[in-house]
Amino acid sequence: MKMIAWLMLAAAILPFISTIVAKAGGKKFDNNDPRAWLARQEGWRARANAAQINTFEALPFFFGAVLFALYNQAPPAHVATLMACWLGVRLGYLAMYLAGWGALRSLVWTIGMGFTIAILFSGV
Repeated sequence: MKMIAWLMLAAAILPFISTIVAKAGGKKFDNNDPRAWLARQEGWRARANAAQINTFEALPFFFGAVLFALYNQAPPAHVATLMACWLGVRLGYLAMYLAGWGALRSLVWTIGMGFTIAILFSGV
């Protein structure tokens, strides 16, 4: 169960990786109004911000699936394996987003959703 806690923490931190990528080294970054600054960004910075938003959107279903699976006594090792796969896929998703590879990014997003569904149903 300790591994699951670490994986949940890693998942929770994942959106902030995208945020750091979007903001780091940006010209005239304004921490007093970061959303307006991000709204003016283009290219990979804008895509990193969009990846951050999408990752935050994915977390509730992911966390809910994990908690449902564990509540229904799914094997923790199996859940942890699926969680690690989801994290790897979501890192790939970020890479695809930054590269601007839309079609491949959508495929990777679908695979990530598949892992979340697999986690959910491992508790059934």
